[in-house]
Amino acid sequence: MFKLDKKQLQVAVLSFLTKHFYAFESLFYDCKNINYPTTKPVIFALWHAHQCALYANEDRGNLNVMISKSNDGEIIAAATEHMGIKVIRGSYKRQGAAATLAMIEKLEQGESAAITIDGPRGPKGVVKDGVINIAKLSQVPIVPMTWYSPSKWLLKFNTWDEFRFPLLGVKTIAVYGEPIYVPSDCSKEDAEHYRQKVENALNDLYKYAQENFNDLRKDK
Repeated sequence: MFKLDKKQLQVAVLSFLTKHFYAFESLFYDCKNINYPTTKPVIFALWHAHQCALYANEDRGNLNVMISKSNDGEIIAAATEHMGIKVIRGSYKRQGAAATLAMIEKLEQGESAAITIDGPRGPKGVVKDGVINIAKLSQVPIVPMTWYSPSKWLLKFNTWDEFRFPLLGVKTIAVYGEPIYVPSDCSKEDAEHYRQKVENALNDLYKYAQENFNDLRKDK
């Protein structure tokens, strides 16, 4: 008879609990999309801490997220799939070739993708080059997105990414930037320019969300 070791059992239990907690939380999730893109597919680029923003996506059934094959990734994947979002296991560095090719194939089929661009282990707030390479190879634009609420009930955890989680009924906004296109002949030097462009766009979006939260939420 197949038996789980202690670590496998912990992951299985946490995956079960996380999945059902997210299902309950979704009943009270309150996020307003600002400047949500109307043309698809796109590559949504967001910070690792803002993963919960993906529940606001208006087309979750056609959204693919790359999640690492770590134990933590197993727990996140269970909750993500329960939200109706498709999961590609692997990361740009680990099992990178297969995961990247799978992501590009989904983009070529007309489905969108979401990449936590400073994950899976940081450093926090630094865009890694994986999203640039995928945009270059797929010729699908990057759409920066950020997530914000001034409420103290948008909890910030003591993790490397300062992961955010909304308690029941917290009013949040997801703000989307303008598409960033990476040319197919992008050189290594140019890739750094686009990497920095995505990073700057995310920082500017977060500042914009902070400064205009009340106005952006008022008509909901």
